[in-house]
Amino acid sequence: MEDNRDRLAVIVAGYTNEMRWFINSNPGLRSRFTRYIEFADYGPEELAEIFLKMCADGEYRLGPDAKADVGMLCAEMHRRRGSVFGNGRDVRTAFESTVERQAERLIADPSADLEELLPEDLVSALQREPPASPV
Repeated sequence: MEDNRDRLAVIVAGYTNEMRWFINSNPGLRSRFTRYIEFADYGPEELAEIFLKMCADGEYRLGPDAKADVGMLCAEMHRRRGSVFGNGRDVRTAFESTVERQAERLIADPSADLEELLPEDLVSALQREPPASPV
């Protein structure tokens, strides 16, 4: 890093407390990492936008009442968030859980619309327990 400092940028990212520990674990790191950018968690509306984009990218449509349920899902995720909240990563996990639930529903009803996500598909994403905080 030092020999090529005029041509090299090293970026590290992670949770605030863990990154402080990492940087402070070695005086050489502390003297080389001198710029910090801290990003706030996304709000419920932004989480919902991410979820809706994943739906669009996966060519899924939200059925009746499902769009409002996405808002409630994301508000609840935001309310439950802990120190290891993953923002977009947690939204992706909720989206994948929703698609899994939809697949289970489609097995039971093969004539159902393959592209439609219903409110009951979203419920399973809320039923997941939030990840435990590291000790």
